[in-house]
Amino acid sequence: MKITIKTIAKLAGVSIATVSKVVNGKDQNITEGTRNRVLKVIKENNYVPNRIASSMVTKKTKTLGLVIPDIANPFFPEIARGVEDKAKDKGYNVILCNTDNDIEKEEGYIEMLQEKMVDGIIFTSSSRRKNVSQSLLKLHIPVITVDRNIEGLKTQGLVRVDNEIGAYDAVKYMIDRGYKKILHITGPIASRPTRERLKGYKRALESNNIAYDEKLVFEGSFSSDWGYECIDKIISNDIEFDGIFCGNDLIAMGVIKELKNHKLKVPDDIGVVGFDDIYLAVMIEPELTTVRQPTYEMGYKAAELLINTLEEKEIDQNDYMLKTTLIIRNSTK
Repeated sequence: MKITIKTIAKLAGVSIATVSKVVNGKDQNITEGTRNRVLKVIKENNYVPNRIASSMVTKKTKTLGLVIPDIANPFFPEIARGVEDKAKDKGYNVILCNTDNDIEKEEGYIEMLQEKMVDGIIFTSSSRRKNVSQSLLKLHIPVITVDRNIEGLKTQGLVRVDNEIGAYDAVKYMIDRGYKKILHITGPIASRPTRERLKGYKRALESNNIAYDEKLVFEGSFSSDWGYECIDKIISNDIEFDGIFCGNDLIAMGVIKELKNHKLKVPDDIGVVGFDDIYLAVMIEPELTTVRQPTYEMGYKAAELLINTLEEKEIDQNDYMLKTTLIIRNSTK
């Protein structure tokens, strides 16, 4: 026998409306005893609510879209975990979309999520995106951006860290430890976190009476391959340096690998600092000094902000700036 919402109502001795409220989490006015009785019958009969039918009535699918640029970068799975944990706690499902930093792929996912009738989207744009697109402007559902916002896109909230302060703290620490010729190897300048970290790097140098030299800043991608390739070019061009502040931990890992290939010791010859504190930071030799971002909390807070928006709950703020922490390990002396 097919188990329907009508069956559950009959077995629990309640109305179909009561079962519907329990299933959809709108049971505030239902007694705890009644709620528990309905849930017990649902569990005993392995009843799975028909979300499609429910969405046609409520105009809600209880589904969120999560768009991230690079699932291979350990920074983003932690954000995804935070989003999923909060969503699950509130009875929402999550559709994860990995764009591989491809703008065209990103656009396709935005259209797909609208077709799937997601209630809202948590969005971290490609580091290569420079302008808002028509598909983003046409969105009629709430959007929360994480880590980086998009100029011209109206959103319901933003969750980020203070990249400038994080970079400033890292470079100042290096200067305090005696490093004087500090390179900055970073990701695409189109990315707002890149620009903010560069600003922190500049400010740390200038506040310590070290002249900023744009020839010591190298723009590329947020990848270990870029760190590896960049060091090879720097050494080939006989550029003098004793420290490197990297735009993220993946860059730093490529940097350390290539420094070793050139018989340079970290940290004795060259000090290296990263940004993110991904789990791999303690699995390389030497362990990486880096700026920790609270990535799980960023995802969790973004989901909380989106769900509160969807459920029309009072929101005290919609721009969350979380704190970074400098983590001292063995890649600096």
